Amino acid sequence: MVELLDENKPLHVIIVGAGLGGLMLALLLERLNISYVVLERASEIRPLGSAMAFSANILPAFEQLGMLPEIEKISMPIFNMDIYNNARQKVGALNMGRYRATSGYESLIFARPDMHHLFLSKIPASKVLLKKRVLSMEQNELGVMVRLADGTTCHGDILVGADGAYSAVRQGLYKLAEKHGILAASDLTSLKMGYMSMVGIAQPDPEKYPVVKEKSANFSRLIGEKSPYSYNTATVPGGRICWGMTIQLDTSKVSKEMRFKNSEWGPEANEIMIKEIHDFPCHFGGVVGDLIDATPKDLISRVFLEEKLFETWHHGRTVLLGDGATNALQDAVILANCIYDLKSNSPEDISAAFRSYKDQRYPHAKQQMEKSKNLGKILYGQTWSERILRYIAFNMIPAKTQEDQFLKDTVYRPILSFMEPPENRGSGSVLPQKPSERYEREKRAREAQP
Repeated sequence: MVELLDENKPLHVIIVGAGLGGLMLALLLERLNISYVVLERASEIRPLGSAMAFSANILPAFEQLGMLPEIEKISMPIFNMDIYNNARQKVGALNMGRYRATSGYESLIFARPDMHHLFLSKIPASKVLLKKRVLSMEQNELGVMVRLADGTTCHGDILVGADGAYSAVRQGLYKLAEKHGILAASDLTSLKMGYMSMVGIAQPDPEKYPVVKEKSANFSRLIGEKSPYSYNTATVPGGRICWGMTIQLDTSKVSKEMRFKNSEWGPEANEIMIKEIHDFPCHFGGVVGDLIDATPKDLISRVFLEEKLFETWHHGRTVLLGDGATNALQDAVILANCIYDLKSNSPEDISAAFRSYKDQRYPHAKQQMEKSKNLGKILYGQTWSERILRYIAFNMIPAKTQEDQFLKDTVYRPILSFMEPPENRGSGSVLPQKPSERYEREKRAREAQP
C-alpha cells in the first residue's frame, strides 16, 4: 500500500539535543501547542557549565512568555566588568551604567545549570527522551526518520539538530546536501579551535569571600601576562562563584581525537589542567585553586571553544540550530516563528520556512561571531599582535566609546511573532523584525468579533 502525503496533518517536530537551544525551541512549541519530542543521547540530564548572561537581545522574548520574573529570581544584574593582570592590578573596565536606560532591561548573569533546570520545568518530562543517540537520518516528501542506537526509530515532519557542531544530525544533513551538490565547500573544513576552557561553580566560604553577599554581580576577568591562561569569575545567587579558566591553544597540535571529544561537554581528565592552574592568582585573594577546591569535582567540565559559521543550515525537512548561549536561543525564537507561519506540511512550504529562518538569522549570527572572535583576542589572546590589540583597547579607546559599542547589541532583539510584542521601555532604537502574516490575520479576525 502506498502512503499518501497529507499536507494538512498535525505537524510533529523531532528535536535532537536537550541543551538550552533545543529546550528553548521545545518550550516555544509547547506554547504553540505543536507536537514535538526531544531526543537526548545522555542517560541523565546533568547540566554543566558556568556563568551565562542574558541581555536585551533575548530578554524581550522571555518577557513575552511571562518568564522574565523567574529569570530575574535566579540571576544578578551586572553593572561592571573589571579586567585585571596577573599582579591583580586593574587594567581595564566596562561600565554598564547606561544599559538599562538604553535597552529597558538589566544585563543579568546566572549559573547555566539554573537556567537549564528552569527550561526543563516548562516542558513535560514525557516529551524529553533520554538515552536516544542518533545514528542516522533519512527524509523524503512524506517525512523524516531518525535511527537510534537503542534499535528504535523516530518519525516526524521536521527534524531539528540542536546537538552541537559535531552532531549526527549535522553529519547526516551534510551527507545529503553533498549528495545533491548543495553543500558549501567551507562546511567541509574543520572548525578552528583557538582555546580550551575549564569551568565550574564553586560554593565557597562566604566569610572568606564576602563578595558573594553583594546584591549585584561581581564579574571580572584576569588575563595572564606571558602565560596562555586567563580566567573569569562571576558571583551568582546562592553565595556561589562561577569560574572559567581559558587556555590559548597551539592549533597545529589539536588532534582529530581532541576535536571529536569536544562533542561531549563533560568532566573528563581534568586533573592535569587543574594542577597547572591551581596556583594562578585570584583577584579575590588566594589562588584559583581555592575556588576549584570549593567546586564538586563532577561539576567541573572542559570544552574547546571553536570558531566557525556554517553556510548550510537546512536541507529538505532538516534544519540546524546554531551553537553557543544566546545565539542558539535567538535561532530557536526565529525558527519557532517560521514554523508557526507554515502554510502546510508540504516539503515546499517547509523548505520556504527554513529559507526564511536563515535569511533572518544569518547576517546577525555572522556579525556576532566576528565580534566574539575579536573580543576573544582581547580577553584571551597571548600573541604579540593580540597583546598590542589589548593595550589599545584598554588604554587608547575612551570608556564611553567602549560602552557605546557594547550597547549596539541591544538593537537586535528577536521576539516571538505569534505573541504581542513587548513595550520598548528604553531610549535606544530596536531593529524591526519580519512580522507574522498569520498572527496579523488572526488578530484582525479577533478584533472584528463583536
